[in-house]
Amino acid sequence: MKFQKASVLKGEVTIPGDKSISHRAVMFGSLAEGTTEVTNFLQGADCLSTIDAFRKMGVEIENTPEKILIHGRGLHGLKAPSSVLDMGNSGTTTRLISGILAGQTFESTLTGDASIQKRPMRRIMEPLSMMGAKIVSVNGNDCAPLCITGAPLHGIHYHSKVASAQVKSAVLLAGLYADGETSVTEPALSRNHTEIMLRCFGADVSAEDKTAKICPEPHLQGQKIHVPGDISSAAYFIAAGLIVPGAEILIKNVGINPTRDGILKVAKEMGGNITLLNENNDGEPTADLLVKHSHLHGITIEGSLIPALIDELPVINVMAACAEGTTIIRDAAELKVKESNRIDVMVRYLSAMGCDITGTDDGMVIVGGRPLHGTEVDSHSDHRIAMSFAIASLIAEGDTKIKGSDVVNISYPDFYKDFSRLTQ
Repeated sequence: MKFQKASVLKGEVTIPGDKSISHRAVMFGSLAEGTTEVTNFLQGADCLSTIDAFRKMGVEIENTPEKILIHGRGLHGLKAPSSVLDMGNSGTTTRLISGILAGQTFESTLTGDASIQKRPMRRIMEPLSMMGAKIVSVNGNDCAPLCITGAPLHGIHYHSKVASAQVKSAVLLAGLYADGETSVTEPALSRNHTEIMLRCFGADVSAEDKTAKICPEPHLQGQKIHVPGDISSAAYFIAAGLIVPGAEILIKNVGINPTRDGILKVAKEMGGNITLLNENNDGEPTADLLVKHSHLHGITIEGSLIPALIDELPVINVMAACAEGTTIIRDAAELKVKESNRIDVMVRYLSAMGCDITGTDDGMVIVGGRPLHGTEVDSHSDHRIAMSFAIASLIAEGDTKIKGSDVVNISYPDFYKDFSRLTQ
């Protein structure tokens, strides 16, 4: 797909439902008794993989344009799947469902696309095995496919080596089936959607500082859930509004959970003009975001802030390329094991566009302010790479071509439709 520099960027956009929350709504609704109704569900490929997996385990799930109805089978009601569970491109589904499957009475095998089969699973295999789970990497490389044989589990207190909501959630979900309290302490606080939603369903979950705890065998009850807009998807239009001269964008109904709002903190520290309107703090906090073109300056992004914006770092690179001065990103080695090695890919193609960017072992150094020009970009089957370079094209002279641009269907199927509407 070909993109060109924007002459105008104005309008209003409603962001699709949060991917992380959509995944969890299906999972927890499946384990609850009664029916869970989900509105503003993200109809992206990753979330559809989650629906498919639970359907294969006997859960009746009605998927309509207006809502998702999940007819839960209860904590112990899942059935052995008749075939391999295909996670597609979804790391969230793979890791979280592993925690659930560890406590079942049947054997299951998880696989996924080429990207999933390269992503590290030792980080969940280790704590789940400590709980008594029988989980094996079929190819012996600590990656999917994974064979999981359900077993009696016992509660543990796990000190996670990484600040990862997927690791924390896998352990907490296994803790639903354990013989005692299970807790996870992280080096920094990761997103807490699991804790918030499980509590909503009736689980005994508590959190203090960087430790989350769960008690076993809760009585989960179906709920009504409205999924807020995904701030990771909103990030592309936040960046666009800040870097395109004269831009003004209103982004509606965005989730601003404090464990996810790193993009807002970074944008404001860089000098970004973002106003929060219509704030709502019932359950998952939301707001409308009014974003206006701003003169950005470089900053250092590191430490405990990184888990709150790990998925947004590629488009933050684009913001940094447009900022005056130097932006330094540290403590982000996790970027190497996403859908692509996002450090290498961002450095390669932003350099090709004329940006002064250098990769490091755990991030990058970007000297901003240079004019950018179009180039040809390979998305490497990574939705966040494709969308980040679509945003970069808005301030680049000449054509920007993105190979594999349709990969955005994983998280934001209408991205290009919204993109085109704002630039016309």
